[in-house]
Amino acid sequence: MTRRPLRLLAALLLAAVAAGCGAAPAGPQEWHGGRIFLATGNTTGVYYQLGGGYADVISRHLPGYEARAEPTGASVENINRLAGGDMEVAFSLADTAADAVAGRGAFDGQAQPVRALARIYSNYTHVIVRTDGKIDSFAKLRGKRISTGSPKSGTDIIAGRLLTAAGIDPDRDIQRLTLSLPETVKRMRAGSLDAMFFSGGLPTPGIKDLLSSAPGKFRLLPIADLIEPLAVRYGAVYTTSTLPKEVYGTPAATPTITVSNVILVRADMPDQLAYDLTRLLFTYQGELIKVHPEAANFTRESAAATGPIPLHPGASRYYGTR
Repeated sequence: MTRRPLRLLAALLLAAVAAGCGAAPAGPQEWHGGRIFLATGNTTGVYYQLGGGYADVISRHLPGYEARAEPTGASVENINRLAGGDMEVAFSLADTAADAVAGRGAFDGQAQPVRALARIYSNYTHVIVRTDGKIDSFAKLRGKRISTGSPKSGTDIIAGRLLTAAGIDPDRDIQRLTLSLPETVKRMRAGSLDAMFFSGGLPTPGIKDLLSSAPGKFRLLPIADLIEPLAVRYGAVYTTSTLPKEVYGTPAATPTITVSNVILVRADMPDQLAYDLTRLLFTYQGELIKVHPEAANFTRESAAATGPIPLHPGASRYYGTR
């Protein structure tokens, strides 16, 4: 039995107890028994923080529903669990979501029934190296011990694509480890990793902790010059930006690769529920900003621009695009 049926069984038992105590059972309009599980990411990443805030907003402001954020390995795992019915809402990088819709990459030959509620903030690709490792260019990652992020995460996907774009085989030319952000940070501190990748919002708590705890021991590697080979193969899903020095207290700003994040649901989610979940993002955006400042970095106009991932019809109705 998967986690989702077990949770549903527990919810039904609770509902039965509540009914026996005189409480009204969930109404027919409450999809999945009124339980909404959000697939987020590593516990020290922005997905988890923002997902927790969004779950709290849903629980407090959507009558009949209770939401909970779940820690995960992020994008690919999130989409698989969403499509499999284990989750109702999922955070994902836009490149991974585009692969899911098209049935390519990690979803080769199996297009997933997912739709977008919103395009939100952009993730910045962090490539961090040990300063004593004398890695002063991306090419010098060859042969090094590198964490490319959690298995089935958007970070792992973009790390592989960046390495390939630079002519480095991610499975042959480096010692590749697929580790969660907390485990990656632990090993970077211990000296058992030479470099790491992470795609996240600003600031990512785990990254901030790593860089602030050992000033001068680690540095961010500039990678914006890899945008051209990426664009040739993957189109406009990737962009460039500068990671400001103020974010982590680094000596200088770091040119890097960015990719948008999206909030996804299943295509069969009821239109009214998708509408309400989208509405809550904007009605209570101020509360989400208090959870993490990245929640300020999207508007109704930008959120509706989810292509090539189709908007859910309920979200489209909220934005007035249908």
